[in-house]
Amino acid sequence: MENKTFLRKMNKKFQTFKYLFFDTLAACSTWALFFAFRKTYIEAKIHSIIEFMPDNNFYLGLTVIPIFWITLYYFSGYYRDIYRKSRLQEIWQTFLLSCIGVILIFFVFILDDSISYYKDYYQSLMFIFATHFTTTYLPRMIITTHTINQMRNRKIGFNTLLIGSNGKALKLYKEFEEQKKSIGNKFIGFVNIHDQKNPKLEQYIPHLGCFNDLETLISQYHIEEVIVAIESSEHEEIGRILNKLQLTNVIIKVTPSMYDIITGVANISALYGSPLIEIPNSVMPILQENLKRFIDVTGALLAIILLSPLYIGTAIVIKFTSQGPVFFSQERIGKNRKPFKIHKFRSMYIDAEKNGPKLSSKDDNRITKIGKFMRKTRLDEIPQFFNVLKGDMSLVGPRPERQFYIDQIVEKAPHYLRLHKIRPGITSWGQVKFGYAENVEEMVERLKYDIIYLENVSIYVDLKILIYTIKIVFQGSGK
Repeated sequence: MENKTFLRKMNKKFQTFKYLFFDTLAACSTWALFFAFRKTYIEAKIHSIIEFMPDNNFYLGLTVIPIFWITLYYFSGYYRDIYRKSRLQEIWQTFLLSCIGVILIFFVFILDDSISYYKDYYQSLMFIFATHFTTTYLPRMIITTHTINQMRNRKIGFNTLLIGSNGKALKLYKEFEEQKKSIGNKFIGFVNIHDQKNPKLEQYIPHLGCFNDLETLISQYHIEEVIVAIESSEHEEIGRILNKLQLTNVIIKVTPSMYDIITGVANISALYGSPLIEIPNSVMPILQENLKRFIDVTGALLAIILLSPLYIGTAIVIKFTSQGPVFFSQERIGKNRKPFKIHKFRSMYIDAEKNGPKLSSKDDNRITKIGKFMRKTRLDEIPQFFNVLKGDMSLVGPRPERQFYIDQIVEKAPHYLRLHKIRPGITSWGQVKFGYAENVEEMVERLKYDIIYLENVSIYVDLKILIYTIKIVFQGSGK
């Protein structure tokens, strides 16, 4: 199993390398061809003698432009899911990104060219677009077509786990296996919801365990896709299944009911596959997700630079008004349940939790005088900009909690675990609307705002929350 996993990782890296290599080659070829076109056609209209010799601009473009294109493709998410590509989507994505990239290159590198007539600009623009799109898309189409053919002939596939054990699961499995052309699912085994004896599906694929073993099995067998095909009598379990699965990075698909099909919830992602409802693995489109991270890093860097006098001033005040360190660090749980150390300015007296974890309250005598002011203005949170730079946190996202309290929250609200799909934030919709929670019940009450944020997360929503947070800081009205 380990050897197969290693080979698959190497194949995936080689597949990514192929796309990167040909995208780079396309960018270099396009620039070289455009340079020749500009010298021999555009500039020839102005100058009678043209020497076709590479100059500094040629070599600068040959260095900078490929980096620009690869960065653009990376931020669009093109290199993320390298084996799951549709040729129809790929031609549209390549066309759209070529339009965006060529327009940017035109304004940066071409607009100041010497021309004899304004139509030369249109000719330059069309030449570089047509050349870039053609040299980029043709190799992509060849690589993607070869990959799809290998998948359809079952030479490559995605390790798939089936949840179910009787009628629906067995029917679905047979449908997949009897297809002449595969869509890439390689069934490793199945798990059932309840502890059944001699499930029907066991005659065809291994019975790996039950529902409670999901996370362990996904890790052990390197599962990439999970298909839920449970009986109608087990539908009340769907919430528990999805809560467990959404903590992983697998693609989740569910067999639809007739109601789902009629209302258009079910969709066909491949003509050779059965209609399934795909549960989004990411809460944001890849482009927005990368843009959000870019804004986080840029915003954190600016905040650290601009607020440096405030850092120094706050540190001095804390040091001279109470005994103990300036900073307070504590383990919290972040994205994908990964623990990290959160950093704050200390707002409590030392040994505030010598008797165990305890949430702060309005008239908490553990909070220092300066600490009360810092909490109202959120000054205690500003060291977390370093957490943002490190990648543990975002500017906006659900507030991270300690495992001690997460265990208590999950008992009352299991859907809390969905918040671990994204990076926690310095500020959040729950923090803006509710403030600090004083007990687990208030944490659960605040949770609804964070779930609303999770379902509607976008750059626009983040900006609104940041504006509200800044307002709270200047008004000193934080709870």
